[in-house]
Amino acid sequence: DFKVERAMAFIVYACVLAAAGHVQGACVCGRAAVSAFQPRAAVSMLTSNDFKIGLTIEDAGAPYKVVEFLHVKPGKGAAFVRSKLKNLITGNSVEKTWRAGEGVVQADVEKFEVQYTYKEGDDQYVFMDMESFEEIRIDGKAIDQLDFLKEGTVVSVQKWNGKFIACDLPGQMNLKVAETMPGVKGDTAKGGGLKPATLETGAVVMVPLFIEEGEELRIDTIERKYVSRASKDGK
Repeated sequence: DFKVERAMAFIVYACVLAAAGHVQGACVCGRAAVSAFQPRAAVSMLTSNDFKIGLTIEDAGAPYKVVEFLHVKPGKGAAFVRSKLKNLITGNSVEKTWRAGEGVVQADVEKFEVQYTYKEGDDQYVFMDMESFEEIRIDGKAIDQLDFLKEGTVVSVQKWNGKFIACDLPGQMNLKVAETMPGVKGDTAKGGGLKPATLETGAVVMVPLFIEEGEELRIDTIERKYVSRASKDGK
């Protein structure tokens, strides 16, 4: 039985680590051995009325993230829900219309936090699980707001059927301005003008005219916009 073999492998490795004095690693393998025997969680059923941005669902055997949705109530006929979904395996987006109240399967995903460490090759990003110190590699197509990713950033990842399928950055981050046009004398916070600024990660956002190179800004990574200058306490 695969579950028994997998659990026994974790138990043996835990014993080896414990004998070598690696108590934390032994504990991690022990928990993995226990989880190998645990049954898969029951399928969680939702309806299209439960849609919200970021919800992960299963459709046609694949995991999708709800990117956009709109409840429509026409003058005649039944209500329905328009949605834009991102396939978390291929990275492609599709549009789909659902009947109001139509049953939807919520994807059985495991979520946890990891820290970005470095890029490997053309499109592999390496993260570290801060509890087990295990390295995790994720394809760039699975990372939303990839051009805001900075070394040391703690992100939320999702695992489905043993594969890492999604990586979400914090909704707001502090990032320095690497390049922008010089501010013009007289520009103030009350001025309404904007100019493009390239951030330290390579992302480009529009910022007020008074912003200078080297300043640290608070950036909304979802809306891709300037929020404010970063405060001195880093928030």
